[in-house]
Amino acid sequence: MHEHGRLRVRRPWLPLAGVALAVALVCAVAAWRPWTQTSAPVAAVDEPVAAAAPAALDVPDDASVLIFGDSWVYGSAAEVPTLGFAYRIAENLGWDATVDGVRGSGYLKAGIDGPDYGTRIAALDPSLDLDLIIVEGSINDRRLYPAGYRDAVVSAWDALAALYPDAQIVILGPAPQVLPVEKATARIDADLAALAAARSWWYISPIEQEWITEANYLDVIDTGEIGRDHPSTDGHAYLAERLAEALDGLSGAAEVVADAPTIDEADLTP
Repeated sequence: MHEHGRLRVRRPWLPLAGVALAVALVCAVAAWRPWTQTSAPVAAVDEPVAAAAPAALDVPDDASVLIFGDSWVYGSAAEVPTLGFAYRIAENLGWDATVDGVRGSGYLKAGIDGPDYGTRIAALDPSLDLDLIIVEGSINDRRLYPAGYRDAVVSAWDALAALYPDAQIVILGPAPQVLPVEKATARIDADLAALAAARSWWYISPIEQEWITEANYLDVIDTGEIGRDHPSTDGHAYLAERLAEALDGLSGAAEVVADAPTIDEADLTP
């Protein structure tokens, strides 16, 4: 596991029986349907999961925070990694932050500088007294998705919650590195939102909230040979601002329904 950096700063029955029998016969025939041919099943998208809203965030000014994720957390494509959004938000809000980003890493995928999320979580320092954990990403799983994805996420989150039982946990979904948003990325976003809702954890979706659009894409993403579709230095600053705003909206939030993002029917096509 590669921990990129640690920033320390201060911040009536018979008739009914007859009807029931008739309905049962109709259903049996409908289910049998001998006139149809067997076809391969179509992958189903889970219905949105409605859950009670999580408790409002209560993050002290000098919070101890773990920001965990992939190359976006690492600070890739910024002039220097410490100008990445994770470092910037920590400095701007006065957090005592541990920034743990591994380039190329995901829940399923090992990264350039370290292993997959679950393995990295198992190697985290258990002595950290954390007020808040932000888990970001990851688009890096989109080539391996969906085989084993949900199991990997559940396992990683179980381990994280067991390791830091008193910490508030916010899941920051993947942000689009290209537009239009790739279908696998949209599905990952929906899965993460549903799984977070099941735990009554806050979920922030840069996709649903349209942090990156055609209007600002080139201002946020460096598409050159060095940037390789990562946020530029200015892009990281922008992401830090959007994340701070999103977190502020979760502090003292009244009624928020933790629903999974919806996926258009067209997105069911492989």
